[in-house]
Amino acid sequence: MLKFVGDLIRPYRSRLAIILLAMFIETAMSLASPWPLKIILDNVIGNRKLEPWIRFFLGSDIEHSSKLYFAGIAAFVFVGIGILGAAASYIDNYYTESVGQYVAHDLRMRMYHHLQRLSLGYYTSHQTGTILSTFTSDIQTIQGFASSSTLSILVDLLTIVCMLGIMFWLNWDFTLIAVAVTPFLLLFVGRFKKAVKKATHEVRKEQSEIVAVVQQGLESMQVVKAFGQEKTEEELLQEVSHATVGAALKARSVKALLSPVVTITVTACTAIVLWRGAALILAGSMTIGELTVYLAYLTKFFKPVKDLATATNAIAQAAVGAERVRAILDTDTIIPEKKDGLEPETLAGDIEFEHAAFGYDPAVPILTDVNFRIKPGQFVGIVGPTGSGKSTVVSLIPRFYDLQAGSIKIDGQNIGDYKLKPLRDQIGYVLQETVLFRGTIAENIAFGRPNATREEIIKAAQLANAHDFITAMPKGYDTMVGERGSTLSGGQRQRIGIARVMVRNSPILILDEPTAALDSESEKLVIGALERLMKGRTVITIAHRLSTIRDADQIIVVKDGIVAENGTHDELIALNGTYAELHRTQFDTGTTKVNA
Repeated sequence: MLKFVGDLIRPYRSRLAIILLAMFIETAMSLASPWPLKIILDNVIGNRKLEPWIRFFLGSDIEHSSKLYFAGIAAFVFVGIGILGAAASYIDNYYTESVGQYVAHDLRMRMYHHLQRLSLGYYTSHQTGTILSTFTSDIQTIQGFASSSTLSILVDLLTIVCMLGIMFWLNWDFTLIAVAVTPFLLLFVGRFKKAVKKATHEVRKEQSEIVAVVQQGLESMQVVKAFGQEKTEEELLQEVSHATVGAALKARSVKALLSPVVTITVTACTAIVLWRGAALILAGSMTIGELTVYLAYLTKFFKPVKDLATATNAIAQAAVGAERVRAILDTDTIIPEKKDGLEPETLAGDIEFEHAAFGYDPAVPILTDVNFRIKPGQFVGIVGPTGSGKSTVVSLIPRFYDLQAGSIKIDGQNIGDYKLKPLRDQIGYVLQETVLFRGTIAENIAFGRPNATREEIIKAAQLANAHDFITAMPKGYDTMVGERGSTLSGGQRQRIGIARVMVRNSPILILDEPTAALDSESEKLVIGALERLMKGRTVITIAHRLSTIRDADQIIVVKDGIVAENGTHDELIALNGTYAELHRTQFDTGTTKVNA
């Protein structure tokens, strides 16, 4: 963890140096603060002569001055110490916060960049809520540790060393009492750390469950309300929230044990010093001022000792956060990309699968031996029973996943030889339900090509039959869409999705039955837009309505992990196989969809 945190804070060495200097000044002022009080007690109220080092700083004539003058100098020095300490504290706090914020920013960007590069397989096996929890809570924990806790531990160690030196100089036998207790405290803290870390792990796990449950409920609110399951969702949240409360209280019961143990130990040491100090004062071997200074230093000595002990909590929490963040950063499900990979400007759209095999879990193959070829400019439909792998086939073309065996070629070149972004730039998608993002309608259309001009955006919307309803809105293309496009109808969302692909102008087009959930009027508008979109492109559509692929150049039937049939509509009907059965099921019963 220390290496991980060290790598995060290394770019901010100059700021760390400023923080360290400010902390040193704070420590020095803390060491100096008891001495004005000692001068008041011993040299103003009492009659003891000034220490030689004080006469050196103030001048040899100072002893001939009045006691009130002494008191004034002591008060002035005390104020000066306070001002310097306060200024150092301000600089320390400001720069500590700045380092923490920049570290958190860097870690967020690094983690999000890594998440963007992971294959879709990672997201099918990991809860989004857990990722979000790591992205927020764990990074925040690391932020606090990387900025303040790391330097605080260093300064506490330095303070302890300085305090011990001064305390041995003031009274070595008192100091031995404090030194004798310290190893027992450190031993207790070492045994304590493991329990804290285990308890923190459990709390983080339960907190992730809360995020996952709330996220699922909010994203599915329409379904929850439609089925009247608000109570069920509340009970689910109550269950995970109650588990979190239990885990948090268990963790707190462990963490809370540390401070009382340290406090009792410190109190016992202080009591011994008070008893012994009183005896020495009565015997004339120590002044009240010296005992006061020593007690102040003893308190200041045990404060960093106590801080180091309680820092075990921060270290344990940061260690858990670092483990969870690194679990994501160390994930190796990234789709590999060749450094010297090809960057196609425009693909013709010749796609060939050769003995392709794939499974989301390698032990459970979805595709075992898929073979077909799509020629440039062809309109191809893919059909098959539920779970046959239709969507899997098309998701392999842009390398959302990589094959476990076989190959896929585009324009005669293995897709692994292309760089990912240039390859995916050649492929457009119109899904069954278009996903809209936070922003304006224009920004959502330009999502396909962020550098598109306003004229290109409007032209794409016109071709997608979306221009009229967009301009009818209060702010036209600058209208903000609701979350995931909730303020728009299904047909409007689909037409914006088509406009997004239009502006992208990709030579290969993948359709996942974009009209399946639309009414007849919206379907007519979307089909008109799709017909314009498909001209001159290689088009692959996953078909639920067989009527939409009746005129396809080629229909591929996927079943049992292989291409079971391949041909035109008439050829497959004549074959009287799986496709003919799907056709009979759909049209003989008067339904409009295949069980797909």
